[in-house]
Amino acid sequence: MQVILLEKLANLGNLGDVVKVKDGYGRNFLIPQKKAKRATEANKAEFEAQRADLEKQHAALLAAAQKRAKDLEGFKLEVHQKSGMDGKLFGSVTNIDIAEGINKAGHKVVKAEIRMPDGPLKAIGDYPLTLALHQDVTVDILVTVIGEDA
Repeated sequence: MQVILLEKLANLGNLGDVVKVKDGYGRNFLIPQKKAKRATEANKAEFEAQRADLEKQHAALLAAAQKRAKDLEGFKLEVHQKSGMDGKLFGSVTNIDIAEGINKAGHKVVKAEIRMPDGPLKAIGDYPLTLALHQDVTVDILVTVIGEDA
C-alpha cells in the first residue's frame, strides 16, 4: 500500500513523502491515527492544496518543542521510593512516576515522551534519561532515585 505521510515519521519519511508500507500498518495504524492518507490521485491533489498549512503547523510544533527543550535543559528530578538495605527498590520507578514529577515541577511532559532504554529504574542512584519532545528535538535530564526505609 502506498500512503502520503501527513507528518514526519522516524524510519519512514518526511511530510509529503509517498512511501510504500505494509497493508496492515497503513490500514490499522497510520490512517486511523491521521499520520497518513492513501496515495490516490485525489488525495495527492488535496494534500498539495493543504501542504503550506501542514508545514506551518509542523513548524509551530517544532518551535514549541524547542522552547520546551530549552526550559528542560539540565533539569534534575528527585524521586523518593521505598527501598531495602541493599539499595534495591520495592517496586520500580516508571515513566509514569517521572512524568508526574516533572509535571509537578511545572513542566508539561507526557509519559510517552520519556525514553527509558533499560526499562524501569529498580535501584537507587542517578540515571540520565532522554525526553523525545518531537522527532527532531530531544533533551537529556537527570533522575535521582532516593531510597526511603521501609
